[in-house]
Amino acid sequence: MTDDSATAVPSSIDETAALLEREDYLADRRLATVVFLALKMKRPLFLEGEAGVGKTEVAKTLAKALNRPLIRLQCYEGLDVSSAVYEWNYPAQMLEIRLLEASGVRDRERLETDIFAERHLIRRPVLQALGQAGMAAPVFLIDELDRTDEAFEAFLLEVLSDFQVTIPELGTIKAAEPPIVIITTNRTREIHDALKRRCLYHWVDYPDAEQELDIVRRKVPGCSERLAAQVVSYVQKLRGLDLFKNPGVAETIDWATALTELDRIALDPETIADTLCTLLKYQDDIARVQGGEGERLLSEVKAELLAAG
Repeated sequence: MTDDSATAVPSSIDETAALLEREDYLADRRLATVVFLALKMKRPLFLEGEAGVGKTEVAKTLAKALNRPLIRLQCYEGLDVSSAVYEWNYPAQMLEIRLLEASGVRDRERLETDIFAERHLIRRPVLQALGQAGMAAPVFLIDELDRTDEAFEAFLLEVLSDFQVTIPELGTIKAAEPPIVIITTNRTREIHDALKRRCLYHWVDYPDAEQELDIVRRKVPGCSERLAAQVVSYVQKLRGLDLFKNPGVAETIDWATALTELDRIALDPETIADTLCTLLKYQDDIARVQGGEGERLLSEVKAELLAAG
């Protein structure tokens, strides 16, 4: 029995793009296509790209649009099975042993059966994604996989191949319905081909100016049209510089929001200098833009927008 409140997966690429757009995620044709195929083929979707381009947001948007739970595994260096998959509730097991012994149970096999019962199992994200009994398959986000090591990648092969996990004391737990798996990486290191082969792949790039302007309009409705156009044009030009870390779409939205909160209706050198902290996150980048480089970019932005009418 599944959760009837879940929304059915879209039946076409156009429906997929429309589904995402209803939740204010603007996907280009290629991204809408690979999302549609991942849903129809029930294959994991591997999204690669710079930080802040909207990879994680794809999973969040799908969960909301399809009315399914979002289960997120945030990856980090040293992530292991006990943190990602499961562990046993040792205090509860010890209490169980004492209660059984107090009641006169001495049978070793009986003790093992009771203490390794499923009620003592603490489900971590991977197991949660596979064991949603009576619920529609969740969206399972494996975020920033490149932060983990190759040993954890190897463990994920069983999960992504057969959507199952083997627990020595209990046996194999298999998903009744495969979860919708979204894997993201910022490409700080290469992911092994064995894992990629199990997925559909898409590189998520920065949006063009028109698409990014539409995103700002949707995400920051209080931002004036003039300010939004200047913000997007300025950020697009910043990405053409040799910065240590280019601003992503998330930073564009933060900057537009900050400027709106400050009641600004247009960019000027002082405003840019005061608010760069919301756009750039490294001092060397901020220092470069606060100098003549930033004023030059602003002059270009104003000239181009004026020429465009």
